[in-house]
Amino acid sequence: MSIKTFFNSVREGFSGIKRHPFVTVASITTILLMLIILNIFLIFSANARVIMKKLGQQPPIEVYMKLQVSDEELAQTEQLINEDTRIIESIRRSPVDNYNSFKTNLGDSQSILDEFDYNMYLPYTFSVRISDPSLGDEVVSRLQTLPGVSKVSRESRVMAVLERAGRYVNVGTALTTILLFVIALFIISTMVRISVYSRANEIEIMKFVGATNAYIRMPYVIEGAIIGLISAICSWAVTVIAYRTLYYRVMANVDPASFYAILPARAVMWWVLILTLFTGILIGAIGSGISVRKYIRV
Repeated sequence: MSIKTFFNSVREGFSGIKRHPFVTVASITTILLMLIILNIFLIFSANARVIMKKLGQQPPIEVYMKLQVSDEELAQTEQLINEDTRIIESIRRSPVDNYNSFKTNLGDSQSILDEFDYNMYLPYTFSVRISDPSLGDEVVSRLQTLPGVSKVSRESRVMAVLERAGRYVNVGTALTTILLFVIALFIISTMVRISVYSRANEIEIMKFVGATNAYIRMPYVIEGAIIGLISAICSWAVTVIAYRTLYYRVMANVDPASFYAILPARAVMWWVLILTLFTGILIGAIGSGISVRKYIRV
Protein backbone atom coordinates (compact mmCIF):
# COMPACT_ATOMS: atom_id res chain seq x y z
CA MET A 1 0.00 0.00 0.00
CA SER A 2 1.35 3.40 -1.02
CA ILE A 3 1.74 6.32 1.37
CA LYS A 4 -0.93 8.24 -0.54
CA THR A 5 -3.39 5.37 -0.13
CA PHE A 6 -2.61 5.12 3.58
CA PHE A 7 -3.24 8.82 4.24
CA ASN A 8 -6.41 8.60 2.19
CA SER A 9 -7.52 5.73 4.45
CA VAL A 10 -6.73 7.85 7.52
CA ARG A 11 -8.83 10.69 6.10
CA GLU A 12 -11.68 8.27 5.40
CA GLY A 13 -11.35 6.89 8.92
CA PHE A 14 -11.87 10.34 10.46
CA SER A 15 -14.75 10.94 8.06
CA GLY A 16 -16.40 7.72 9.24
CA ILE A 17 -16.15 8.91 12.85
CA LYS A 18 -17.85 12.21 11.94
CA ARG A 19 -20.45 10.51 9.76
CA HIS A 20 -21.82 8.34 12.60
CA PRO A 21 -21.37 10.33 15.82
CA PHE A 22 -23.81 8.26 17.90
CA VAL A 23 -22.15 5.00 16.95
CA THR A 24 -18.75 6.58 17.66
CA VAL A 25 -19.82 7.78 21.12
CA ALA A 26 -21.31 4.38 21.93
CA SER A 27 -18.14 2.60 20.80
CA ILE A 28 -15.86 4.94 22.75
CA THR A 29 -17.99 4.57 25.88
CA THR A 30 -18.01 0.79 25.61
CA ILE A 31 -14.27 0.44 25.18
CA LEU A 32 -13.65 3.10 27.85
CA LEU A 33 -15.66 1.19 30.45
CA MET A 34 -13.95 -2.09 29.58
CA LEU A 35 -10.51 -0.49 29.82
CA ILE A 36 -11.32 1.14 33.16
CA ILE A 37 -12.28 -2.29 34.55
CA LEU A 38 -9.09 -3.76 33.12
CA ASN A 39 -6.97 -0.92 34.56
CA ILE A 40 -8.52 -1.36 37.99
CA PHE A 41 -7.74 -5.07 37.96
CA LEU A 42 -4.18 -4.50 36.73
CA ILE A 43 -3.49 -1.96 39.49
CA PHE A 44 -5.07 -4.25 42.09
CA SER A 45 -2.90 -7.14 40.88
CA ALA A 46 0.24 -4.99 41.00
CA ASN A 47 -0.50 -3.96 44.59
CA ALA A 48 -1.28 -7.55 45.59
CA ARG A 49 2.04 -8.75 44.17
CA VAL A 50 3.98 -6.01 45.97
CA ILE A 51 2.28 -6.73 49.31
CA MET A 52 2.93 -10.48 48.98
CA LYS A 53 6.55 -9.79 48.10
CA LYS A 54 6.94 -7.64 51.23
CA LEU A 55 5.39 -10.38 53.35
CA GLY A 56 7.69 -12.94 51.73
CA GLN A 57 10.69 -10.81 52.63
CA GLN A 58 9.89 -11.02 56.32
CA PRO A 59 12.28 -13.16 58.32
CA PRO A 60 10.83 -16.66 57.72
CA ILE A 61 14.34 -18.13 58.04
CA GLU A 62 16.02 -18.45 61.44
CA VAL A 63 19.65 -19.56 61.71
CA TYR A 64 20.61 -21.17 65.06
CA MET A 65 24.29 -21.33 65.90
CA LYS A 66 25.92 -24.03 68.03
CA LEU A 67 25.87 -23.33 71.75
CA GLN A 68 29.66 -23.28 72.02
CA VAL A 69 30.26 -21.42 68.76
CA SER A 70 33.56 -19.55 68.62
CA ASP A 71 33.83 -15.84 67.94
CA GLU A 72 35.70 -16.64 64.73
CA GLU A 73 32.94 -18.93 63.43
CA LEU A 74 30.28 -16.41 64.41
CA ALA A 75 32.03 -13.57 62.59
CA GLN A 76 32.70 -15.74 59.52
CA THR A 77 29.06 -16.87 59.32
CA GLU A 78 27.80 -13.31 59.68
CA GLN A 79 30.12 -12.16 56.87
CA LEU A 80 29.01 -14.98 54.55
CA ILE A 81 25.34 -14.20 55.22
CA ASN A 82 25.84 -10.53 54.45
CA GLU A 83 27.66 -11.37 51.20
CA ASP A 84 24.74 -13.39 49.84
CA THR A 85 22.93 -11.16 47.33
CA ARG A 86 19.69 -13.13 47.80
CA ILE A 87 19.58 -12.00 51.43
CA ILE A 88 18.44 -8.40 51.82
CA GLU A 89 18.73 -8.21 55.60
CA SER A 90 20.01 -10.28 58.50
CA ILE A 91 19.53 -9.52 62.20
CA ARG A 92 21.99 -11.01 64.66
CA ARG A 93 20.72 -11.79 68.16
CA SER A 94 22.88 -12.77 71.10
CA PRO A 95 21.80 -15.22 73.83
CA VAL A 96 20.84 -12.31 76.08
CA ASP A 97 18.73 -10.79 73.27
CA ASN A 98 16.86 -14.07 72.87
CA TYR A 99 16.51 -14.39 76.63
CA ASN A 100 14.94 -10.94 76.94
CA SER A 101 12.63 -11.72 74.03
CA PHE A 102 11.43 -14.92 75.72
CA LYS A 103 10.80 -13.03 78.98
CA THR A 104 8.80 -10.37 77.17
CA ASN A 105 6.63 -13.01 75.50
CA LEU A 106 5.87 -14.60 78.87
CA GLY A 107 4.31 -11.39 80.14
CA ASP A 108 3.35 -11.66 83.81
CA SER A 109 5.01 -15.08 84.10
CA GLN A 110 8.48 -13.91 83.07
CA SER A 111 9.78 -14.22 86.64
CA ILE A 112 10.17 -17.99 86.12
CA LEU A 113 13.22 -17.22 83.96
CA ASP A 114 15.01 -15.10 86.53
CA GLU A 115 17.49 -17.87 87.42
CA PHE A 116 17.77 -19.20 83.87
CA ASP A 117 21.36 -19.50 82.57
CA TYR A 118 20.82 -18.25 79.04
CA ASN A 119 24.52 -18.47 78.14
CA MET A 120 24.36 -22.22 78.68
CA TYR A 121 21.14 -23.00 76.81
CA LEU A 122 20.47 -20.24 74.32
CA PRO A 123 22.50 -19.83 71.09
CA TYR A 124 23.28 -16.90 68.85
CA THR A 125 20.71 -16.59 66.09
CA PHE A 126 20.28 -14.77 62.78
CA SER A 127 16.91 -13.73 61.39
CA VAL A 128 17.17 -13.58 57.62
CA ARG A 129 15.07 -11.75 55.04
CA ILE A 130 15.32 -12.87 51.42
CA SER A 131 14.50 -10.98 48.23
CA ASP A 132 12.16 -13.62 46.79
CA PRO A 133 10.21 -16.36 48.66
CA SER A 134 10.87 -18.79 45.80
CA LEU A 135 14.60 -18.70 46.66
CA GLY A 136 13.97 -20.10 50.14
CA ASP A 137 15.18 -23.66 49.46
CA GLU A 138 18.45 -22.46 47.89
CA VAL A 139 19.17 -20.04 50.73
CA VAL A 140 18.39 -22.62 53.44
CA SER A 141 20.67 -25.20 51.80
CA ARG A 142 23.56 -22.75 51.75
CA LEU A 143 22.98 -21.52 55.31
CA GLN A 144 23.13 -25.08 56.63
CA THR A 145 26.71 -25.41 55.35
CA LEU A 146 28.06 -22.30 57.08
CA PRO A 147 30.55 -22.75 59.94
CA GLY A 148 29.10 -23.01 63.43
CA VAL A 149 25.49 -23.41 62.25
CA SER A 150 23.46 -25.94 64.25
CA LYS A 151 20.04 -25.66 62.60
CA VAL A 152 18.18 -23.57 60.04
CA SER A 153 14.44 -23.17 60.58
CA ARG A 154 12.13 -22.06 57.81
CA GLU A 155 8.43 -21.21 57.83
CA SER A 156 7.86 -23.39 54.77
CA ARG A 157 4.08 -23.30 54.96
CA VAL A 158 4.02 -19.51 54.94
CA MET A 159 6.45 -19.42 52.04
CA ALA A 160 4.42 -22.00 50.10
CA VAL A 161 1.22 -20.03 50.62
CA LEU A 162 2.87 -16.83 49.41
CA GLU A 163 4.28 -18.56 46.33
CA ARG A 164 0.87 -20.07 45.53
CA ALA A 165 -0.89 -16.76 46.06
CA GLY A 166 1.56 -15.07 43.70
CA ARG A 167 0.82 -17.63 40.99
CA TYR A 168 -2.92 -17.23 41.47
CA VAL A 169 -2.68 -13.46 41.11
CA ASN A 170 -0.65 -13.78 37.91
CA VAL A 171 -3.02 -16.35 36.39
CA GLY A 172 -6.05 -14.31 37.44
CA THR A 173 -4.62 -11.19 35.83
CA ALA A 174 -3.97 -13.01 32.56
CA LEU A 175 -7.41 -14.65 32.44
CA THR A 176 -9.22 -11.43 33.29
CA THR A 177 -7.27 -9.52 30.65
CA ILE A 178 -8.16 -12.10 28.00
CA LEU A 179 -11.83 -12.20 29.05
CA LEU A 180 -12.23 -8.41 29.01
CA PHE A 181 -10.40 -8.23 25.69
CA VAL A 182 -12.79 -10.74 24.08
CA ILE A 183 -15.88 -8.99 25.51
CA ALA A 184 -14.70 -5.58 24.33
CA LEU A 185 -13.80 -7.02 20.94
CA PHE A 186 -17.28 -8.47 20.52
CA ILE A 187 -19.02 -5.24 21.55
CA ILE A 188 -16.90 -2.93 19.39
CA SER A 189 -17.32 -5.23 16.38
CA THR A 190 -21.09 -5.08 16.88
CA MET A 191 -21.01 -1.29 17.12
CA VAL A 192 -18.85 -0.87 14.03
CA ARG A 193 -21.04 -3.34 12.12
CA ILE A 194 -23.86 -0.77 12.32
CA SER A 195 -21.63 1.81 10.61
CA VAL A 196 -20.49 -0.69 8.00
CA TYR A 197 -24.05 -1.85 7.29
CA SER A 198 -25.11 1.69 6.41
CA ARG A 199 -22.38 1.75 3.78
CA ALA A 200 -22.89 -1.77 2.41
CA ASN A 201 -24.01 -0.53 -1.01
CA GLU A 202 -21.00 1.77 -1.26
CA ILE A 203 -18.68 -1.13 -0.42
CA GLU A 204 -20.28 -3.33 -3.09
CA ILE A 205 -19.82 -0.60 -5.70
CA MET A 206 -16.15 -0.22 -4.73
CA LYS A 207 -15.68 -3.98 -5.12
CA PHE A 208 -17.26 -3.98 -8.58
CA VAL A 209 -14.99 -1.16 -9.81
CA GLY A 210 -11.89 -3.12 -8.73
CA ALA A 211 -11.05 -1.93 -5.20
CA THR A 212 -9.07 -4.50 -3.23
CA ASN A 213 -10.21 -5.91 0.08
CA ALA A 214 -7.31 -4.22 1.87
CA TYR A 215 -8.18 -0.84 0.36
CA ILE A 216 -11.81 -1.16 1.50
CA ARG A 217 -10.97 -2.51 4.94
CA MET A 218 -8.20 -0.06 5.87
CA PRO A 219 -10.40 3.05 6.59
CA TYR A 220 -12.55 1.00 8.96
CA VAL A 221 -9.53 -0.46 10.72
CA ILE A 222 -8.08 3.02 11.17
CA GLU A 223 -11.46 4.31 12.35
CA GLY A 224 -11.59 1.57 14.97
CA ALA A 225 -7.99 2.23 16.02
CA ILE A 226 -8.76 5.94 16.48
CA ILE A 227 -11.82 5.10 18.58
CA GLY A 228 -9.68 2.72 20.64
CA LEU A 229 -7.00 5.38 21.08
CA ILE A 230 -9.49 7.96 22.32
CA SER A 231 -11.05 5.42 24.68
CA ALA A 232 -7.64 4.40 26.02
CA ILE A 233 -6.55 7.97 26.79
CA CYS A 234 -9.85 8.78 28.50
CA SER A 235 -9.88 5.56 30.55
CA TRP A 236 -6.28 6.09 31.61
CA ALA A 237 -7.01 9.64 32.75
CA VAL A 238 -10.06 8.54 34.75
CA THR A 239 -8.17 5.63 36.32
CA VAL A 240 -5.13 7.70 37.33
CA ILE A 241 -7.21 10.52 38.82
CA ALA A 242 -9.38 8.08 40.78
CA TYR A 243 -6.38 6.03 41.98
CA ARG A 244 -4.42 9.12 43.01
CA THR A 245 -7.40 10.34 45.05
CA LEU A 246 -7.76 6.91 46.65
CA TYR A 247 -4.03 6.74 47.39
CA TYR A 248 -3.96 10.02 49.32
CA ARG A 249 -7.00 9.02 51.35
CA VAL A 250 -5.85 5.49 52.15
CA MET A 251 -2.23 6.46 52.86
CA ALA A 252 -3.05 9.50 55.00
CA ASN A 253 -2.19 7.61 58.21
CA VAL A 254 -0.12 4.76 56.81
CA ASP A 255 3.67 4.57 56.73
CA PRO A 256 4.86 4.15 53.08
CA ALA A 257 7.27 1.45 54.33
CA SER A 258 4.41 -0.55 55.88
CA PHE A 259 3.38 -3.93 54.49
CA TYR A 260 -0.07 -2.51 53.86
CA ALA A 261 1.14 0.49 51.89
CA ILE A 262 -0.16 0.59 48.32
CA LEU A 263 1.83 1.73 45.30
CA PRO A 264 1.84 5.46 44.55
CA ALA A 265 0.18 6.59 41.32
CA ARG A 266 3.51 7.51 39.72
CA ALA A 267 4.67 3.89 40.10
CA VAL A 268 1.82 2.48 38.01
CA MET A 269 0.56 5.25 35.73
CA TRP A 270 3.07 4.92 32.89
CA TRP A 271 3.02 1.17 32.39
CA VAL A 272 -0.78 1.26 32.71
CA LEU A 273 -0.83 3.92 29.98
CA ILE A 274 1.26 1.76 27.66
CA LEU A 275 -0.91 -1.33 28.21
CA THR A 276 -4.10 0.70 27.88
CA LEU A 277 -3.05 2.33 24.60
CA PHE A 278 -1.95 -0.99 23.14
CA THR A 279 -5.14 -2.79 24.21
CA GLY A 280 -7.49 0.00 23.14
CA ILE A 281 -5.97 0.43 19.69
CA LEU A 282 -5.80 -3.34 19.16
CA ILE A 283 -9.43 -3.87 20.20
CA GLY A 284 -10.65 -1.04 17.95
CA ALA A 285 -8.64 -2.13 14.92
CA ILE A 286 -9.40 -5.85 15.16
CA GLY A 287 -13.07 -5.28 15.96
CA SER A 288 -13.51 -3.03 12.95
CA GLY A 289 -11.61 -5.43 10.70
CA ILE A 290 -13.86 -8.30 11.74
CA SER A 291 -17.01 -6.25 11.15
CA VAL A 292 -16.15 -5.13 7.63
CA ARG A 293 -14.93 -8.55 6.47
CA LYS A 294 -18.46 -9.81 5.79
CA TYR A 295 -19.31 -6.92 3.45
CA ILE A 296 -16.22 -7.09 1.25
CA ARG A 297 -17.02 -10.61 0.13
CA VAL A 298 -19.05 -9.82 -2.97
